[in-house]
Amino acid sequence: MRKIIVLSFITLDGVMQAPGGPEEDASGKFEFGGWSAPYGDEVFAKVMQKQMEPADMLLGRKTFDIFEAYWPKHVEYWPGVNDVTKYVLSNTLTSSAWENTVFLKSLADVEKLKNSEGSDLKVWGSSELIQLLMKHDLVDEFWLKIYPLTLGKGKKLFGDGTIPAAFTSIETAITSTGVIIANYKRAGEVKTGTVGVDEK
Repeated sequence: MRKIIVLSFITLDGVMQAPGGPEEDASGKFEFGGWSAPYGDEVFAKVMQKQMEPADMLLGRKTFDIFEAYWPKHVEYWPGVNDVTKYVLSNTLTSSAWENTVFLKSLADVEKLKNSEGSDLKVWGSSELIQLLMKHDLVDEFWLKIYPLTLGKGKKLFGDGTIPAAFTSIETAITSTGVIIANYKRAGEVKTGTVGVDEK
């Protein structure tokens, strides 16, 4: 069985939309694209190098469109990105010129993929897909980069798909610019009326 790992750049108020640049995702008249840019340092670069190690991806269609347009031409910044399998959940796309791309049509396809043999599945971006995964308790780990700013608007990581769930801290770090890097794994169910978790 593969783990599904959600990797997200988020603000203190949970916004995950368009951290990389103004043109990344301006839907909903979002005007703060590129908000993560001022916060890089050596610690952050080392973490990103580790998190970008080759592993299959599970992507929503909108994030796939962004990745497909950019990454095949910039492999020097992400070695192996063309070689890993990109699984894309989409009701509209059926083919792509980007090598090693496979399209999934339903949640059942995602569950079948999760239960197959292979590398862990890393979810980048893909806010709508993440809501679906959380709603059906399919997220095994969160790898979060939490930035010291609030935006007040934009797509949220923890939105309508969030269910009561407990997580255990795997690893944490903080950069010189105040970015908190926190990795969590699914631990169990939230206990009612008490503090703690019931192990799965």
